[in-house]
Amino acid sequence: MKYLLIILGSICLALGVIGILLPLLPTTPFLLLSAALYVRSSEKLYQWLIHQKYLGTYIRNFREQRAIPLHAKIISVSLVWATLTYCAITVSEQIWLKILFLLLATGISWHILSYKTLK
Repeated sequence: MKYLLIILGSICLALGVIGILLPLLPTTPFLLLSAALYVRSSEKLYQWLIHQKYLGTYIRNFREQRAIPLHAKIISVSLVWATLTYCAITVSEQIWLKILFLLLATGISWHILSYKTLK
């Protein structure tokens, strides 16, 4: 089980790093999941991740302050709305699906904006 958690943690870490470069893939949730998997499987990998100059900052800020930086909120909410509005307009002709896309964007935005803003 320990090795499975390490593998899953490493996959989440890779997705989190890719999320830094790809705006539609979230970074922080994958890094938090990676840290959670590492803490249950390998103290050495967990400590390495937490003490990384850039990646550790994402995890520490969220874990300690339960806050998201303002620029991350702006980018996240903007990309969510741009992507789901595009989907509502172009992907489906069914009205219920268009409404679902917009409700999803609203829910995700509410969730992101519900966290404190990191100063």
